[in-house]
Amino acid sequence: MKLATLKNGTRDGRLVVVSRDLTRAIDAAPVAATLQQLIEHWDDLAPGVQSIYELLNAGTALNDFPFDPAQAMSPLPRTHQFVDASAFLNHGNIMEEAYQLSVKKTPGIPVLVQRQSDDFWGPCDDYPLVEADHGDFEGEFAVIVDDTPMASTPEVCASRIRLVMILNDVSMRAHLFRELQMGFGFINAKPATVFGPVAVTPDELGEGWGADGRIHLDMNVSRNGQWFGEPNGREMDWSFGELLARLGLNRNLRAGTILGTGTVSNQAARTVGSACLAEKRALEKISTGDSITPFLQLGDRLRFEVFGADGQSIFGAVDHQFVPFKAEQ
Repeated sequence: MKLATLKNGTRDGRLVVVSRDLTRAIDAAPVAATLQQLIEHWDDLAPGVQSIYELLNAGTALNDFPFDPAQAMSPLPRTHQFVDASAFLNHGNIMEEAYQLSVKKTPGIPVLVQRQSDDFWGPCDDYPLVEADHGDFEGEFAVIVDDTPMASTPEVCASRIRLVMILNDVSMRAHLFRELQMGFGFINAKPATVFGPVAVTPDELGEGWGADGRIHLDMNVSRNGQWFGEPNGREMDWSFGELLARLGLNRNLRAGTILGTGTVSNQAARTVGSACLAEKRALEKISTGDSITPFLQLGDRLRFEVFGADGQSIFGAVDHQFVPFKAEQ
């Protein structure tokens, strides 16, 4: 099934069920008023929401209406925990080669970073930049899990994945290296994240949800209407189950926890393009000694979208423009 959260003046929004082709929607209430409520009571409530989804797709639902992604918030507008991984080692390898970085790694253990989870931007909202210097983007996949006990195996962790999303992990490179060197993770380098309009159950990905626990689909990225890249998610060096097991090694993962993959990156990046501006600049530096692609500019519009085997958009698109920040009066 496919789910979205529409703006209604509250922090957690209004949960709606969205048709498979993303054209129609219907309120999920009275089964579940918010996505957090649904995730926390998944086993009890999901069957009722699934029934609504089936009626909607059959064209027999009552009180459905056109789905407008411009009215969508993040599917989960806020959550108790958002963790981002660096699950595509190719991305890090490119950055290290380009800038002669020496990064301490423990073989077999993925990098996981605790991220801001109290404020996400909607998929079509204008994105305000306080600083316009060295702005960057990173196209990623993410999953939302149900309650997952600590020390669970990768197999158990994978079974607790309830929903899949796409996101743009906005980055401010002017702060990134300084904060990395300080050793405690990102704060100013990582402002609010932007998630796609629709969260979907893994079965909606069809064969794109691989038996290896990876997403075998392209992340299509454009900047100002121009193709930027279409790397595929199948080259993750760890499966979602393995990432979640490491995250939950010695702590419980509570319902609503979001785990991102980090920048989708392929070894054939020079051919398939990138989902990250800094990666493209790094490839240019490796090839020519200089980076020529500019960082984000005010007025830039980005689009991130993933299509299924039938050519239909699965999650809808992150489609937003970067604008000057204006302080609230």
